[in-house]
Amino acid sequence: MVSLKIIAGLFVARDGEPDRPEPNAGQAGFTLVEMLVVITIIGLIMGLIGPRVLSYLGESKVKAAKIQLQSFASALDLFYLDAGRFPSTAEGLAALVRQTPGVAAWNGPYLRGSTVPNDPWNHGYVYRSPGERGPYDIVSYGADGQEGGSGVAADLSLEKASARND
Repeated sequence: MVSLKIIAGLFVARDGEPDRPEPNAGQAGFTLVEMLVVITIIGLIMGLIGPRVLSYLGESKVKAAKIQLQSFASALDLFYLDAGRFPSTAEGLAALVRQTPGVAAWNGPYLRGSTVPNDPWNHGYVYRSPGERGPYDIVSYGADGQEGGSGVAADLSLEKASARND
């Protein structure tokens, strides 16, 4: 930062010559040691806080998937009220946004948008009708996109989302 004294010295003459700024004037800054200390402190803070923030991100994606599963369940209930049946496995969840042949009383779309959204990990939901435990199953395979897993990679189904909605 250039001080006003240096700038004023350029315009004010003493002994017939303008004051020349000192060679190192105006070049004050941080030393390498100070910079390394600051970078180390930032690294320590990120090392302590970073994993905590990332775990919250993983948990929020699980909660978002549970909410989407419940939204699909509500849309499927509306489809059932109009059509008298749930969409088949072949029709899939796409029957909630586009009318399929053979469904005369379709009053959709039952979901917003023109496509069925993917899960928070950008994988498609798996829909089966009839389901193993009810008229249909909707499953998200979690972060890994494969059946099975634990933690954020665990499978999420409508039964698990309804049973424990925390």
